[in-house]
Amino acid sequence: MPSVALPRRAGRRTNLGLLALLVVAGLSGLLAFGVGTPLPSRVVAAVHGAAGLGLLLLVPWKTVVVRRSRARTAGRRDPAVAWALVGLTALTLATGVLHTVAGTTVAGVGVLQVHVAAGVGTGLLVVLHAVGSRQRPRRRDASRRALLQAGGLAVGSLALWGAVEGGQRLTGAPGGARRGTGSHERGSGDPAAMPVTQWFTDAVPEDAARTLDLVAGGRTTRLRVADLDRGDTVTAVLDCTGGWFAEQEWRGVRLDRLLADVDLPDGGSVDVVSVTGFRRRLPLSDAGALLLATHCAGRPLSAGHGAPVRLVASGRRGYWWVKWVARVEVVDGPWWLQPPVPLQ
Repeated sequence: MPSVALPRRAGRRTNLGLLALLVVAGLSGLLAFGVGTPLPSRVVAAVHGAAGLGLLLLVPWKTVVVRRSRARTAGRRDPAVAWALVGLTALTLATGVLHTVAGTTVAGVGVLQVHVAAGVGTGLLVVLHAVGSRQRPRRRDASRRALLQAGGLAVGSLALWGAVEGGQRLTGAPGGARRGTGSHERGSGDPAAMPVTQWFTDAVPEDAARTLDLVAGGRTTRLRVADLDRGDTVTAVLDCTGGWFAEQEWRGVRLDRLLADVDLPDGGSVDVVSVTGFRRRLPLSDAGALLLATHCAGRPLSAGHGAPVRLVASGRRGYWWVKWVARVEVVDGPWWLQPPVPLQ
């Protein structure tokens, strides 16, 4: 009896470990889209990478579990979902590693985009597979032995991630120069070499606005975009969730200068709205660090990069950098009262 019971417990612990790693990888992957400042983004990227690589540590045990399960349930359960989950998980891991090492693009599609799509599919299949397995939480899942094993898995996962990162730096691989968010450098100092991307629900407009509406204090002031180049400059990193970053010098007007004569509400926010309807809300307390840019690296913005004016939001991911700005509106409400990522 003991020789039979132990593999059953081990198989259950293996499945719980895989589920925990998949959940951590998924949640940290989502969180990575919203974190752009150096230390938090590095922590999130480390957790995400370690959770993904940790799945590899459990492959030998999961192989045994699968063999035993196939023999026990032969002809009684459709394996399609399980095999689809295996395939999508493998694709997610492979594209994640490929992006980490090289950050390549295939046929105009970034490997990170494939990684994200495969990850979403994996998450959906995990739910289906977990429901189909009909396993329920048990008290011994939180036993001392189980917690020690979970700790060992976490340490092993972090060690594997550290080995991969260290190996890239020692060998001079492209991935060794990645930013804390995991993004690769593309076109710093040269806007023409910087990729043209936008949020997946947005598109480059055929005709961008040549005026900007400033809505504050109960009135609307229409400004000519040509008058927004007031010589304010900032060197900031545009870090796109598509997996690339570029450091550029941006020029235009700081938002706090634009709002200098406006009676601002305490704790208020500012909505920055594109001609396409895309919008982001930011705290008014950040106005001194926000720039409405008309130039990049001393040259007027191109249409793909947000001409005639775009928002520069240092320390935030690319989807906060609203392109083709048509309206800036001061609102008496918290900045966080919006979807965590754009939905329009």
